[in-house]
Amino acid sequence: MSYDSKVDTLLHIKRVAELMTEAASELIRRANVHDNSKLQSPEKELFDEFTPKLKESTYGSDEYKGFLKGLKVALDHHYAHNSHHPEHYENGINGFNLFDLVEMFFDWKAASERHADGSIYKSIEINKDRFRMSDQFVDIFTNTAKHLGW
Repeated sequence: MSYDSKVDTLLHIKRVAELMTEAASELIRRANVHDNSKLQSPEKELFDEFTPKLKESTYGSDEYKGFLKGLKVALDHHYAHNSHHPEHYENGINGFNLFDLVEMFFDWKAASERHADGSIYKSIEINKDRFRMSDQFVDIFTNTAKHLGW
């Protein structure tokens, strides 16, 4: 009797589905707690003051960077408590796991929507240098944004 791969293939398909469901559960968990530290001191008070200013500024501009200096205490706390920020790790994005990377990408998209002239593509371009991202990462992020119709 010759080998029939159907059973092994079905088992493989089932296992990949189990693993992807496990990953989806981790993403849902993260979605439910994303940036909760912004609702607590010292972040809340400073974000109350600076969020309207940031909204009217251009991401990456000198004005924007000046506002970030005013947010330093809040940002230091935020980065320490949120692993989806490269600043959370001593070695930046190289300290990430895949879930940190995915959460960061969607955080960039949502943040770009808070600026009058925001763009996920501009964020990717600016953050390429800021976080020393490889061309491959940039291509994956850009391809994903296009895939999602942004």
